[in-house]
Amino acid sequence: MSAFGTYQNEIYAAGLRGIVPKVPVDAKTLEARATAAMAPSLLHYVQGGCGDEWTQDQNVEAFHHWGMVPRMMVETGTRDLSVDLFGTRYDSPIFLAPIGVTGMATPDGHGDIAAAQASAQTGVPMVVSTLGNDTLEEVATHLGKTPGFFQLYCPRDRELAESLVRRAEAAGYRGLVVTLDTWVTGFRPRDLNTGNFPQLRGHVLVNYTSDPVFRARLGKDPASAPQEAIMLWGALFGRPMLWDDIAWLRSVTTMPIILKGICHPDDAARAADLGADAIYCSNHGGRQANGGIAAIDMLPDVIRGAGSTPVWFDSGVRSGTDVVKALAMGAAAVGIGRPFVYGLALDGAAGAIHVLRSILAEADLFMAVNGMPTIADLRREGVRRL
Repeated sequence: MSAFGTYQNEIYAAGLRGIVPKVPVDAKTLEARATAAMAPSLLHYVQGGCGDEWTQDQNVEAFHHWGMVPRMMVETGTRDLSVDLFGTRYDSPIFLAPIGVTGMATPDGHGDIAAAQASAQTGVPMVVSTLGNDTLEEVATHLGKTPGFFQLYCPRDRELAESLVRRAEAAGYRGLVVTLDTWVTGFRPRDLNTGNFPQLRGHVLVNYTSDPVFRARLGKDPASAPQEAIMLWGALFGRPMLWDDIAWLRSVTTMPIILKGICHPDDAARAADLGADAIYCSNHGGRQANGGIAAIDMLPDVIRGAGSTPVWFDSGVRSGTDVVKALAMGAAAVGIGRPFVYGLALDGAAGAIHVLRSILAEADLFMAVNGMPTIADLRREGVRRL
């Protein structure tokens, strides 16, 4: 058990010495500061969503129409926020969700490594994106004792996909998170209005250009033909995943398979029946499709459809109270996306650490004052629709 809430005591103690947090503790101020600090092209890619961004906004707002009723006169001097993922116990119920431009979030272009360092120092597991500025192997060396997971944008070339998966397993990742909703990119006006797509400018493609199968397909050193490498990446990116592909992936790896992007209870049930080790309820933070339902509103049905198969969750999580509500609904673990990238942009690994510790502190203190010291207590009390 970790007393995450004591982080606020550290902040108050520093305040007595005239030191205030370099990075804000709340989501609204954090986003405002990051908006002012980040280069516009990167900011639009990280912050933007699909269409008029209604679904993206609803992902955040929908948490406000779910609430919990506190219980009093309960011993909550110690809290336990730990979760079990595939036989490993984690003190933290949150994880770093995969974001394809994490590597660009720090001035040195090594945001993937900075995020891994934040994971190592907080014990918050990281889902490492296929899209990175540092190889998946290099990122793994910075995770320390905190296990990581690898996220796959499945290429059209099966041999390339298998190579990426096998590299991840060899590097020690503890699970394969397969993104289902990004075989083609959604309609994103912020990026389109500026004609900016980072990958087409050669960013975050290192896992491809370092891959032996990719290099064989290219037939030359990617460094000597960067534009050809980019065009090959574009031609290979994005295999539409079908139900039969679960068996194929199972034949490639012994890692647990987590299917990301499932929002319908029937899809959750089918995924469980076909052997998915976990289901990841997410609408990609509103980046891939507009006009949909907020992810948190779909979570209860997905959990019911999944049965005994654990359900991970992300999309719209901005605070510790959001985390607690998702856990109370039955989420096995809760992903943090944009906030940790904002932390990286403002203060590198230290900024991401601060953001994660702030979210965990708020979640811990929420449980303390509401008389729910364990996740089992949260689930017993449940949430109510306001």
